[in-house]
Amino acid sequence: MTGATSPIRVLLADDHHLVRTGFRVILEIEDDIEVVGEAADGERAVAMARALRPDVVLMDVEMPGVDGLEATRRISTETDEPGGPAVLMLTTFDRDDYLFAALRVGASGFLLKNGTPEALVDAIRVVARGDGLLAPELTRRVIATFARPGGPAGTVGGPTPEEALRDLTPREREVLVLVAGGASNAEIATALHLGEATVKSHVSRVLAKLGLRDRVQAVVFAYEQGVVRPGG
Repeated sequence: MTGATSPIRVLLADDHHLVRTGFRVILEIEDDIEVVGEAADGERAVAMARALRPDVVLMDVEMPGVDGLEATRRISTETDEPGGPAVLMLTTFDRDDYLFAALRVGASGFLLKNGTPEALVDAIRVVARGDGLLAPELTRRVIATFARPGGPAGTVGGPTPEEALRDLTPREREVLVLVAGGASNAEIATALHLGEATVKSHVSRVLAKLGLRDRVQAVVFAYEQGVVRPGG
């Protein structure tokens, strides 16, 4: 994503001008964040993401014309190489269908708009460095949903799940289980008696083999495929 001294370049996509202005005010007081553009609909967001190559797109779900979910799918499909923008989705709508749809189309994070400015800034930094993020209340909902019979099925992308899982080494499967449990690289390193650099390499290989963009999608994949179970 960004270099050690480069600011995180953010594109704002929301159909409400006042909302975009508020986000810009919050973000531009941060020394390590730069707002590089604004889009009022999904079509424009896709075009600006292509032209400006931001590090993070702050994407509203409901917008006129092309909505945030379709825009995220297009951005993820067109820029799925290293260095492509991460999409952080925000919404005022507390709905499970939006949450799971956002994860499946390639969003790296999902936050509700009733969060604090500090949470927004932290979320941008998290997804900019290549990690996935869910608000704590949304993480609990993901787990609760998978605990229900008839929860969401299918994968978030990539190869056939069975084939992908068979391609994981025993160590990589251990890492996937710990990632699905919410463990950080440091916590995984402690649990498996490895160096953090080694853990980072393992996580990268797991994501590559499963065809996933980030740790958020790895969590969803692990629960969907029964690699881990709520409370297990």
